[in-house]
Amino acid sequence: MNQIKIGNVILSRPLFLAPMAGVTDYAFRRLCREMGAEYTVSEMVSAKALCYEQLCKKGNAAQLARTAPLARVRADEAPMAIQMFGSEPEFMARAAAMLESGEYLGCTSEIPPAAIDINMGCPVHKVVGNGEGSALMKDPARAAEIVRAVCRAVKLPVTVKIRAGWDADHINAPEFAKRMEDAGASLICVHGRTREQMYAPGVDYQVIAAVKAAVSIPVLGNGDLRSAADAKRMYEISGCDGFMVARGATGNPWLFAELAAWLDGRSYTPPTKEERLALALHHAELCVADKGERIGIPEIRKHIAWYLRGMNGAAAGRNRVMTASTLEEMREILHGM
Repeated sequence: MNQIKIGNVILSRPLFLAPMAGVTDYAFRRLCREMGAEYTVSEMVSAKALCYEQLCKKGNAAQLARTAPLARVRADEAPMAIQMFGSEPEFMARAAAMLESGEYLGCTSEIPPAAIDINMGCPVHKVVGNGEGSALMKDPARAAEIVRAVCRAVKLPVTVKIRAGWDADHINAPEFAKRMEDAGASLICVHGRTREQMYAPGVDYQVIAAVKAAVSIPVLGNGDLRSAADAKRMYEISGCDGFMVARGATGNPWLFAELAAWLDGRSYTPPTKEERLALALHHAELCVADKGERIGIPEIRKHIAWYLRGMNGAAAGRNRVMTASTLEEMREILHGM
């Protein structure tokens, strides 16, 4: 598999961590980087919310904490993109310019992002109901206008994440991707399902192949990547240039180590139970160090529950995890598994 170039970033192993709301925070991104991910993306940032936050009075932490912190980029996690969502070109352009410059209320970024990623794939109702996310698959003209506006507003590369289409009768990813390329996009990531399918089992590798044939920019495959075997099959059928891993990495960030070993032609040894528990604790410690116990412990509970999947005593362990309120309690639970 060849290298991928996004702006000034060159990736020898094109392994990307997908943006996931409520999941891909700093602690999780850092863990996935430690395991072999070469490029990560923030949680979704609402362009309009970021713009409206600029009307807040300085120092109003209660309001600032809602959007700006999601866009924080630290020096130790480069390259990292920020993903935005929205349906109005002017807000998208304004927010992208702020994210590039770091000159906005509530900014705590240490460096600019590697790219601006535009979400045109989120299927959840509260997003598509506003004409955002995968709803833009139904309006290619507006989608292209958004990409052009953001490209004009920033010097950073602009990438786009899309789906196969809106539903089985409207699978338009190849022509849609071509319009995004013509509007200035530097990379396309294709989730091989329609919005109608949500996250139902089954990914259409052929539609990823069709997008790859339609554009000259790099194309990432996304959807149901849970093992090196999945990635190998996706690559063989679609010819994609790289992989964007999403839910397959939850509770299993060493999936990136497995994928890296496959790309390098090395053997891979899955982690032992003890190694899985140690990584779960490391994840909890990173989260608490970043957010404190009051916020960090409630947020890490779901992650710890994912780490316990398939273990003996997992159900009882998950019940204890969901009521833990301190890092020490988490440590005792994991040591007792």
